[in-house]
Amino acid sequence: MKVFFFQMLARDFLDEYIFLAVGRVGSTSENITQKVVWVEDADKRSFLLDLLNATGKDSLTLVFVETKKGADSLEDFLYHEGYACTSIHGDRSQRDREEALHQFRSGKSPILVATAVAARGLDISNVKHVINFDLPSDIEEYVHRIGRTGRVGNLGLATSFFNERNINITKDLLDLLVEAKQEVPSWLESMAYEHHYKGSSRGRSKSSRFSGGFGARDYRQSSGASSSSFSSSRASSSRSGGGGHGGSRGFGGGNTTFL
Repeated sequence: MKVFFFQMLARDFLDEYIFLAVGRVGSTSENITQKVVWVEDADKRSFLLDLLNATGKDSLTLVFVETKKGADSLEDFLYHEGYACTSIHGDRSQRDREEALHQFRSGKSPILVATAVAARGLDISNVKHVINFDLPSDIEEYVHRIGRTGRVGNLGLATSFFNERNINITKDLLDLLVEAKQEVPSWLESMAYEHHYKGSSRGRSKSSRFSGGFGARDYRQSSGASSSSFSSSRASSSRSGGGGHGGSRGFGGGNTTFL
């Protein structure tokens, strides 16, 4: 209320004024469904393929990674798996970035792998899915990333891969999910409690702490999806061509609906 009052005063008495905010302004959009899944680093690529198959090869999907090298590597992997994709990061020339964005916006390459810095200021209204292949180290960056979907009244989906590398963001992520009235995995609640109140959560085994619930390690095993199944279905195509994976393998055991 106080912030609003002073904004009104500034508007009444000043011709031009600047609104400066420290910290996070507002919250995540109610149009965005947020999912957090436990995925070990070694399983991220096969899990990503599951997501891409579930959401549809033509849906605009923005995949965030932490490093330039990671962006190039993941783009090459997806290309060899038969997906039409492109990437942007700080080492790409302005011309290359503009071409990549054009390919993405037009749907010719519906998967864009990006670093956070390169994706700053992106305003693409019809992004259906944001995937945090690598979670950021702070919650502000998380909010900015997932805000690339669910724009202009559209519905969006944000999926984040989480493992013990991301323990520093646990409490903030939990608070944000609760605030946005999103589904919270039971293992994330336990992890946040242990990290916040007991200092370290390494004393307990992963198998007992992360069993069951959306995103647990054994969740993928129970759904019948395995990374080995991808080796027999690889397709060869250009980066701007049609993806080779339009399979109907369910993600979430048939109970999760993706946009």
